Amino acid sequence: MTHELIKDGKFEYYASGEGTPIIILHGLMGGLSNFQGVIDYFPPLGYQVVVPSLPLYTMPLIKTSVGTFAKHINKFIEHMGWKEVILLGNSLGGHIGLVTTKMYPEKIKALVITGSSGLYESAMGESYPKRGDYEYIKQKSQDVFYDPAVATKEIVDEVFGVVNDRKKLIKTLAIAKSAIRHNMANDLPKMKTPTCIIWGKQDGVTPPNVATEFHEKLPDSDLFWIDKCGHAAMMEHPEEFNTILHKWLEERQF
Repeated sequence: MTHELIKDGKFEYYASGEGTPIIILHGLMGGLSNFQGVIDYFPPLGYQVVVPSLPLYTMPLIKTSVGTFAKHINKFIEHMGWKEVILLGNSLGGHIGLVTTKMYPEKIKALVITGSSGLYESAMGESYPKRGDYEYIKQKSQDVFYDPAVATKEIVDEVFGVVNDRKKLIKTLAIAKSAIRHNMANDLPKMKTPTCIIWGKQDGVTPPNVATEFHEKLPDSDLFWIDKCGHAAMMEHPEEFNTILHKWLEERQF
């Protein structure tokens, strides 16, 4: 599905609906389409779903870090004139959401993380990514999901394109290193923002024990599991993901 992006000053974003803003933060190899289920579900319920383009590949290399992306999101919130928002992030996006919440707690009404980095990340580093090897990239993309069929050719092609673009690859590795360095273990106990943790039981990138640790360390968090689900719950089980999140938002009166 093609989404019309709004260009507004130095920001570019997709927006749908009116009401309480839900800002979606995608992962390192993710994109707007990963959250199609959320984009379709929440606007009719009185939420404005907004997906800003993250400057993953446009930020100067020296500034390419999780902390810089958090500052970018804060500037975006200020630019839009919002007093409070809900942040929803997957993988690296969850990590950016956590850092943004730590740095600007007064602006974050609630945080939602799924398959978030910040405590552990097996896919950061090791032999990944290999340039030029399509089958390897295909296998790595499939490994993200419980059902490998979710890794469509379109998704694999997108990842393959990134790792075979030298500039993007350098930025990708810099972001991955920044994420590893920016461990949140000592910060989490001080973060009082209500947090909804939705996790795939078969997540092989950020395993279930990571979700449990997030839940134990975050003072005001709720943890929900989705079975037969890997690293991107909102993609593999959009209906279940949306039902869990909607119920949580209602119970917390957001």
